[in-house]
Amino acid sequence: MDELDLLKKDWKKQNANYPELSYNDIYKMIHKKSSSIVKWILIICIIELLFWSLLNLAIPESYMEIYDKFNLKTFLYITQGAHYLIVIGFIYLFYKNYKSICVIDSTSRLMQKIINTRKTVNYYVYYNLALYIVISVVINMIMFSNPDIMLEALMPKNTSIEGDTFLTIMLITQIVTLFVIIGLLWLYYRIIYGILLRKLSKNYTELETLE
Repeated sequence: MDELDLLKKDWKKQNANYPELSYNDIYKMIHKKSSSIVKWILIICIIELLFWSLLNLAIPESYMEIYDKFNLKTFLYITQGAHYLIVIGFIYLFYKNYKSICVIDSTSRLMQKIINTRKTVNYYVYYNLALYIVISVVINMIMFSNPDIMLEALMPKNTSIEGDTFLTIMLITQIVTLFVIIGLLWLYYRIIYGILLRKLSKNYTELETLE
């Protein structure tokens, strides 16, 4: 329970004797909370970028050779580079929102910045989910359209499984994996960014009450 909630709870006590807070006092509390939330959104986004960058560096080059057989290596590098640029763009927007909230001195402007921040976060989440879906679908379409290369690159040697059966198993595995990863990503964004957005929404409601 934060400082503002504790004060509101104390106000409801009949025998409590606390000095009344002015409009500006309450506004400053909400302003401080909102600025802190946007700062955490910025920090988490930067941590995510660093995490995925380090993870990509840890992937052995031999793993990429499989995609090279399907002429996908260049596509993946270009997509990855474009993705980093877009994420850096989102980081800039989060930073811009944070800096602008820090200097805002009116309730209406703070409310508008909260709305803008929520929209930016939603766009960021939808972008990441859509990107993974699109890339996964494109890669699998290309790979499964070249079954001979796929069997040569991925099918274990000295196996009794027939080629068609192996391709069917791979297709089912890829579909299941896609849904599982999308579900985990959605759960992650729902928990991490969802908590922060709910706090921002609560601040917005408090500002509406002040208005």
